[in-house]
Amino acid sequence: MSQPASRKQQLLKRHRRNKRIGLLIGLLVLIASGVLLAWWLPPVLAVLGWVAHEAWFADHLFYSPKDDYQYSFPAGSEQPAVRLEGDKLVAEQPLQLAGDETLILEVKVKSGWLGRFVDPYVQLSGGESADRQTFERGVNGQRYLNVSGCAQALVAGQLRVRGRYCRVLGQPELRIFRQPDYRQQRIMVVAPHADDAELAAFGLYSQAKEAWIVTLTAGEIEAGHYQQMGLPRAEAARLKGRLRAWDSMVVPRWAGVPEAHCAQLGYFCLQLPAMQGAPDQPMASREADLSDIRVFRQFNPFPLPADQDGAPTWHNLLADLRALILRARPEVIVLPHPSIDPHPDHICAHDAVIEALEGLEWQPTTVLGYANHLHDNDRWPMGNSGDGIALPPVFDATLCLRPCSLPLSLAQQRDKAMALGMMHDLQPRAALKRRIRRSIQQLLAGRKPSPYGENEFFRKAVRRHELFWQLK
Repeated sequence: MSQPASRKQQLLKRHRRNKRIGLLIGLLVLIASGVLLAWWLPPVLAVLGWVAHEAWFADHLFYSPKDDYQYSFPAGSEQPAVRLEGDKLVAEQPLQLAGDETLILEVKVKSGWLGRFVDPYVQLSGGESADRQTFERGVNGQRYLNVSGCAQALVAGQLRVRGRYCRVLGQPELRIFRQPDYRQQRIMVVAPHADDAELAAFGLYSQAKEAWIVTLTAGEIEAGHYQQMGLPRAEAARLKGRLRAWDSMVVPRWAGVPEAHCAQLGYFCLQLPAMQGAPDQPMASREADLSDIRVFRQFNPFPLPADQDGAPTWHNLLADLRALILRARPEVIVLPHPSIDPHPDHICAHDAVIEALEGLEWQPTTVLGYANHLHDNDRWPMGNSGDGIALPPVFDATLCLRPCSLPLSLAQQRDKAMALGMMHDLQPRAALKRRIRRSIQQLLAGRKPSPYGENEFFRKAVRRHELFWQLK
């Protein structure tokens, strides 16, 4: 397995170890309180401790909120001098902004005492602009606000930056990243699984002059919801794979992408790393009792190279990708970021596209990366549906990143939410434990459920921005 994925596993292992140690210490405290104080005290303390854990300590946050994010941006990026006058952001010199630039404001955010129990956020307001971006409870470090879409208020000197349950401190640093309007170009979004394209880039591809959606896997595993219908494990996995294959072909129609511009390659979920490790060896599905990918390719509007033998091999995947790139001739390819998104299928999806492009007669002018998962913060983007997306935690200063932010109107956010609602994988109810946790957090921590759906991705993905990083 590649290094980014192994890092995720290491962080999870450390988290579980610390949790076991904490439970052991808690048990000893309960026993001591029962022996030394009162027999009824341990069950009361146990319930209170569990409620406190669910409300304030259940987030998978694998770093300290006091850690500074450590970003490195490309040399030569614009960095005009700005200052805070109270809560107003003022430029030292007049700014020349068209309004479609990516604007990143580096500030120090320090949580107040209430910000240890309620999610602290920074309010951006001025003119017609209004946004808020949420950070970790107990935050006390350098953070990066995404002020894209606030250009008009910034130029007019009306942009206000206010902390809620936190303070904005220090000397702010503004960075301006200018990029062409990718919506005016031919775009190909590469999705490791059905719904990845919608989660990361629905707003982008729904507005594109021409868009192609390429989904690599059927996503057939973890079909417990369908086993509850009485289906055996393998049959449930095949049904789920067929449904997700259908979703990957049909949902883009909601955004105006024609059927002829969609492809489902049907490779098996979580088998891409094994395929990459042994390029000639077929890798069968883990759960569906299948070794032929053609089962999940029946909705494709045109033939692809791997249709000949249906073998789930890395070489077949590369051949499929080369054929699709030559057919679509995309100017922009959108795919998972190999360093930020740790999901093993996402890393392999990036690697497969880059390898497929080697020596190919057609080359995109731009490659954009996205992250639907993180190594060390399972809640990012923090905050509620409709909020802006601040830059995610990054602690590798050697990683040079060029962000690209696309604003989404409320109407576009709603269309994106409806697209996610059509995805079968996001429809089943959450587990009872998660629903109880959310209720406790709503009551004690002030968190709001998404108005669009119960699945966590409705909160994470339906936002004021879509965030990408320019890889080429």
